[in-house]
This record gives sequence, C-alpha cells and structure tokens, in this order.
Amino acid sequence: MNAEQAAALLDWIRRRPRGGKRVGKQWTDTGEIHEERDLMGRAEGETRNVPGHPALTRVLRQHIADEQLKPGDLLFQGETGGIRAGSVIRRAWRSARKAVRPPHVFESPTGRRVYDNRHTRLTKWLNDGIPPAQVTDWAGNSVPVLLAAYARCVDGQLPDLKRRLEAAGDLPELPDAG
Repeated sequence: MNAEQAAALLDWIRRRPRGGKRVGKQWTDTGEIHEERDLMGRAEGETRNVPGHPALTRVLRQHIADEQLKPGDLLFQGETGGIRAGSVIRRAWRSARKAVRPPHVFESPTGRRVYDNRHTRLTKWLNDGIPPAQVTDWAGNSVPVLLAAYARCVDGQLPDLKRRLEAAGDLPELPDAG
C-alpha cells in the first residue's frame, strides 16, 4: 500500500458511520431505518388484494389467529413487537432455502433474496397467461414497467398462441385457383 492509498483508507475510517443507529438513516426522510407509507399509486390507506395459494392462505390465517393479530399489526414481529431486523429475515430465509433446495440451486442466485419471490410470482402469472393489466393491479406496477422488466421472461406460450390464432379462423377459405 502506498502513502496515497494509506491516506485514503485512514480518511475513510475517520468518516465511516459508527454504530448501527447511523447506518441507513439516509434512506428515509425521518431518519428512521424503516418508514411507513401508503402503496404507490393508491389513495391513502388503500390496500391491494393479491391472490395466494390456498394452502399458504390457510397457514397465514392460522398464524394470524394463533398470534391474535389485529388489522394493522405486523404479520411477523420482532422480539419487542416491532419490525424484525433485516439480518434476522435474511438468516431465516437462507436456512429455509438450504433446507429445501438441492445444493446446486441453493448455491445459485435463484431465490437468493426474499424479494426474488415477487419476481418469480409475476413471471409465473404472465407465463400462465394472466393479462398484464391484472398482474399490474395485483403487483402495483404499471403495465409499461411490468412489460419492460418481464417481457423477456414470458416463455412457453407460443404453441398455445398459434393454436388460438388458427382456431380464430379470421380469414375465409380462399377458392381454388384452378
């Protein structure tokens, strides 16, 4: 390390955030690590209904009943009743992935972040033929944003689309040219 690199390192050490309270404070207007806000593109207090798998819905409803949660309560609370730390969520997610995924999938980027489930779900809905306008209503995106991000992920629909075009029979049969 030369003198210039050492000086840069020492300057970084001097200016770095100290302690967990400072980290992330620049991410919100209030200085808190997390902020409460309404859904983008929705009126204040408005919610969004999103379909869920019936088995998962049963598990979530049972959890809500077991924990006696009320509207507005956090679904999964930290030890003091607040938001769970991101590090706790990431560790739990990593452990869950490791428990159920083959090693080659676990080591891949597939589903590495909890947020990746959103991408997987939106891609599946589009691949299942759900109209983009409906997907955006559930997901909270606009159609242009959805298609810009996911158009290349849509796969496997070409045979069905060809069958639908042929079945439409939108052109009359041409007379024989003879």
